[in-house]
Amino acid sequence: MQPPELEDFLRRLQQRLGRALPGGALTAGGIAVVVLGLAVIWLLSGVYFVTAREQGVVLRFGQYVARTPPGINYHLPWPIETVETPEVTTVNQITIGYRTGNEAADESQGEDTREESLMLTGDENIVDVNFTVGWVIKDAAEYLFDVDNPPQTIKAVAESAMREVVGQTQIEPILTKDRAPIENQVRDLMQQTLDTYRAGVAITQVKMQKADTPADVIDAYRDVQAARADQETMRNKAEAYANRIIPEARGQAAKVVQDAEAYRQQVIAQAEGEAKRFLSVYAEYRKSPDVTRRRMYLETMSTILAPMNKIILDANVGHGVVPYLPLPGLEKRTPSVSVTEAAPSANAPQASSAPAAGAQQ
Repeated sequence: MQPPELEDFLRRLQQRLGRALPGGALTAGGIAVVVLGLAVIWLLSGVYFVTAREQGVVLRFGQYVARTPPGINYHLPWPIETVETPEVTTVNQITIGYRTGNEAADESQGEDTREESLMLTGDENIVDVNFTVGWVIKDAAEYLFDVDNPPQTIKAVAESAMREVVGQTQIEPILTKDRAPIENQVRDLMQQTLDTYRAGVAITQVKMQKADTPADVIDAYRDVQAARADQETMRNKAEAYANRIIPEARGQAAKVVQDAEAYRQQVIAQAEGEAKRFLSVYAEYRKSPDVTRRRMYLETMSTILAPMNKIILDANVGHGVVPYLPLPGLEKRTPSVSVTEAAPSANAPQASSAPAAGAQQ
């Protein structure tokens, strides 16, 4: 038994159709026309249009069957097939570490924001990183059906990738303006992870908006940076001193070695010369020993007596008279030369002890 509301609806529909049809009566032909018109309208409901910014995804009884390009397309009318047309050219943006617009007005997300932005660097420093991620849909079917809540998944992957890259990087490149390598690494890592998940999205950009030390530790960090700067300055000074003193020491060492080598060559040459001289003298001595001994004696006495003031007293003059010699004056003119008494050889001539010719009588 049908409900009263349905009966009233069918009755009113029959009356309207009867008034619309010729003759005002709902005949078999009229019913056929109505059914045909409804069938045409139902079939035409499968026509749909996909814009240049969209991609069509056809579902048959809720199961994905095909993608359709931009333009006019057709699918079997509802409830057999339906279509989804997500935009695939619009660049979507996710912020991590901070909130904008209405998100910033929600005070309950303040703590969550700090949990997103605080990260540990490779040199065990804490850094506060805020960044944005731009992404577009590259496969509408994967985006709609392979991942649950794609924006939240992209955000989680972005935060994880940034923490991994920051955890492998020193703090100096993160705080400086040259952050492009870090951003590229995060983007590539995100794309690899999302492709593994079959998320159907393409990461277009990763932009670090701010990277700084937390306010709680900024003073301690500045002290550490100042100490590191002093350490670097002292290291540079030590290296400069080493670069200056080491070549000087090596030069002095080379000079000492060269002087020693020169002295060695000089001594060897002198020794060889003396040896050759001795051999030559010895050869002449063997030919005439007496003459050689006499010549050696004369040369030795000439060497010893040449720089001395000499007084010769002729023994044959002034017997019994004591000669006057100005010894103090002679001593002033006599250089301080050590005299070695040379005993004459047997064949050498004997020095005369006769008084000098000009001696006083």
